[in-house]
Amino acid sequence: MAPVQSIKDGKATPESSNRFKGGFKVGPGNLPDGTHLRKVQKIKKDLIQKAKIKRSYAKLKERELPTTTAPNVYARADPDAPVPNLTPHPAMQARLDVLEEPAGQNNLESQEQPSVNARHRKPKPVPFQKEAREAQERKEQAEERRKAIEEGNRQRREKNEERERFRRAMAKARTGGRNGQRKLGRESQVLLEKVKKMVAD
Repeated sequence: MAPVQSIKDGKATPESSNRFKGGFKVGPGNLPDGTHLRKVQKIKKDLIQKAKIKRSYAKLKERELPTTTAPNVYARADPDAPVPNLTPHPAMQARLDVLEEPAGQNNLESQEQPSVNARHRKPKPVPFQKEAREAQERKEQAEERRKAIEEGNRQRREKNEERERFRRAMAKARTGGRNGQRKLGRESQVLLEKVKKMVAD
């Protein structure tokens, strides 16, 4: 039998060095049996499973990587090769020029003389034209009414604000001065503005 390490010696024996350390721990070590312990065990199993999957994926990737490298399609096989020219061959260009000339002449003639079908073509019927026109008129009338209402509201607001300003100014002018007398200078200015507006109307 192999010698066992004694606490006093402090020397490692072959038996103690090969011993399993116990792996990693998840959660506290003193959980009672029940829901919490099962949850911790489930988390640990999931972590182990994910680590195994990652390890196997890394091995597969490492094995497949050299075979999956594709050659660069944009790299030139021969760097001294001439660059391709995109202009057409002179013979092909001559044929294209011949084909384009008559087409251009025909277009000019067709523009000068309108076709027979175009002259006798009836206007395309528009369904519900009358209803569309009436709806447009109703929209315009509604817009005019809305504008008139907004204008009336604006004028009403301005008159109310002016009335409130006049009331505050008169209240301030009527308060007594140092010795209890009314402030006639302020009051006269407010009354003068009121008379001017009455004359202007």
